[in-house]
Amino acid sequence: MSKGTIRSYLLGDAQAGRVVPPSGFTAHLTLFVSGAMAFLVVFAMALSLASGRLADRWSEELARSATLRINAPADQRAAQTEAALRILRQTPGVASARALSAEEQAALLTPWFGAGLPLDTLPMPQLIEVTEGTPGYDQTGLRLRLGAEVPGAVLDDHTRWRKPLVQAANSLRRLGWVSILLIGGATAAMITLAANAALAANSQVIEVLRLVGARDRYIASAFVRRFTLRALIGTSVGVLLGLVGVLLLPEASDEGGFLTGLGFQGLGWLLPLVVPPLGAMVAFAATLAAARRRLKELR
Repeated sequence: MSKGTIRSYLLGDAQAGRVVPPSGFTAHLTLFVSGAMAFLVVFAMALSLASGRLADRWSEELARSATLRINAPADQRAAQTEAALRILRQTPGVASARALSAEEQAALLTPWFGAGLPLDTLPMPQLIEVTEGTPGYDQTGLRLRLGAEVPGAVLDDHTRWRKPLVQAANSLRRLGWVSILLIGGATAAMITLAANAALAANSQVIEVLRLVGARDRYIASAFVRRFTLRALIGTSVGVLLGLVGVLLLPEASDEGGFLTGLGFQGLGWLLPLVVPPLGAMVAFAATLAAARRRLKELR
């Protein structure tokens, strides 16, 4: 459809708008559905963008980190830890290597076992935090050297649990965009029902207009213009309320994890502004299709 045709439907004879009742359940239904769907779209966008940021952060942070675990008897643990640190510092591609203190290891276990865990009475391994540089190190060669010189060393590059976490975050991101598509389809269906109801309620008026020479495009433009405007107003209000709701969400924090990171950042705050024009386009297409189909049935 050309721009001229679209303009003729939206900017035609303003008097044709009197065919559509200015109030009633169709007006309220269109405004409510458009506003509610736009509100949900804002939160679906926030979820999708937050999931994308989470996936990128997990992928970047965990890909550059590894943990070396020293499983050795208590009397050999200190010597093997020093040997492992020496090997790591000599390995090209290892940016840093640091043995975690007893307090740091206890802090890692606190979420599962609670505070005050007596590590000195438990056979706890010594953990070494390894940070990869650019370019990275040869993991196979490092494992072979550690296996030869530090028998109790086990290198964990976090691949086993990093990949599922990133995949889960990416799945949430895709789910958010799929939800937006479903919301758009549901909005189009509801507006189509409202337009059909308005056309059916004004069938006698349509017959009279045809008797006096009105063309179907003239009649359809009345419904298209009115429902497009209602959708634009409803989606604008829904987006505004959605942005207010997102602003009221807790800010991102390490303690709160993913649930406190929902929202927009930077230029992402401008993304919901495309929802009202898109909502109006959906209403335009849905109403135009419904009007054409209904007018053909009333011939």
